[in-house]
Amino acid sequence: MAQKYYVVWIGLNPGVYDSWEACKQQVEGWKGAVYKAFDTREEAENAINMPPENFIEKKAPAATGGRKKQPKPLPPEVCLQALAVDAACSGNPGPMEYRAVYLGDMEEKFHFGPITGTNNIGEFLAIVHALALYKSRGLDWPLYSDSRNAIDWVRLKKCRTKLERTPETEAVFQRIESAERWLRENTYRNVIIKWDTKKWGEIPADFGRK
Repeated sequence: MAQKYYVVWIGLNPGVYDSWEACKQQVEGWKGAVYKAFDTREEAENAINMPPENFIEKKAPAATGGRKKQPKPLPPEVCLQALAVDAACSGNPGPMEYRAVYLGDMEEKFHFGPITGTNNIGEFLAIVHALALYKSRGLDWPLYSDSRNAIDWVRLKKCRTKLERTPETEAVFQRIESAERWLRENTYRNVIIKWDTKKWGEIPADFGRK
């Protein structure tokens, strides 16, 4: 079989790869991944520096009866090769969920919940979930969160919630203990950046329920 070279424009680590196995590690399970095979390394090296639309035919969107609202462009000081995390909670406590969005394509990359908890707990768990993902993939990307409390809790390696532990909240406390244990047993190089909502607007991982 002839040698193929793979360009990953959107994935864990965008770049040129000389085998399908190496490419697969960057795109498998990565929602919205964009990649293509080329016959020569020269073609691949040229393609990585160009928009993927030049090489991949874009599928026409299904009719929805209206035009989809395009996300607001992010300012140049925001790193696009990063995850942004956020949480939402209906009540305090109440059904809580959290998620991460990759800023490079604004696609959701993980989502958890809902389970009974609070918004601050969700923000804390989202950061730890993202850090663990980074560590497992060897990524040195920054991470964005709009919760000062959650960022402080992560640095302290302790979720300082005042939520009462009851049978209803047991599931979230088990996740808290798992997250705290991960923080104690692991180190990470990733910078956690406080999202500047005033300057940049709502964090892209926002659930839009305000």
